[in-house]
Amino acid sequence: MADKGPGSTWSPSGKDAGSTWSPTGKSSDSSVNRQELVTHSSEETIAKGREIAANLRSPVIVMLSGELGSGKTTLTKGIISGLGAAREEEVTSPTFTLVHVFQTGIQASFPAGADVNKQGPPSCKVYHVDLYRIENFTDLESLGLEDALAEQAIVIIEWPDRFTFRTDWPRVDIRLEHAGGDSRRIAISGLILRKQE
Repeated sequence: MADKGPGSTWSPSGKDAGSTWSPTGKSSDSSVNRQELVTHSSEETIAKGREIAANLRSPVIVMLSGELGSGKTTLTKGIISGLGAAREEEVTSPTFTLVHVFQTGIQASFPAGADVNKQGPPSCKVYHVDLYRIENFTDLESLGLEDALAEQAIVIIEWPDRFTFRTDWPRVDIRLEHAGGDSRRIAISGLILRKQE
């Protein structure tokens, strides 16, 4: 497949000998800046997404892996609302539409008392992509991800283990797992979470 932006390529998962993304959802540098935490409710998972958002700067690609119902879209609600790109209730799984596009700085929903001047990066597009139903390269090419990778964007991809992705962009790998009831275990690589004042 042709490059999809500077230094970016896709290939089927597990079929590229030099892959940086394995079917287990772990990148080859997963021990770098790896943090693990547990949330105990959807609200805590959304709050953790907001914390992640406060530490993201475009361009960046965020890879969200985990089983069905593990909280990928819930975490994304927090990330996108934390970026000020949409309200939580406006963020839904793009399983059928495959790609949702948002713009930061629009319809921000900040917590009560928050200083909106300290929230998030400068204005940029945010792409929320779901590869669950993508079967082949033709399907993948139809998503138009080359457009996202040609600009300074934040690209959030659910089910990235369907394809191996290589890019020169900074990358954050997040794996979510069920931890009993509403609890979720979240492992984050490639991003150090710093508390915002």
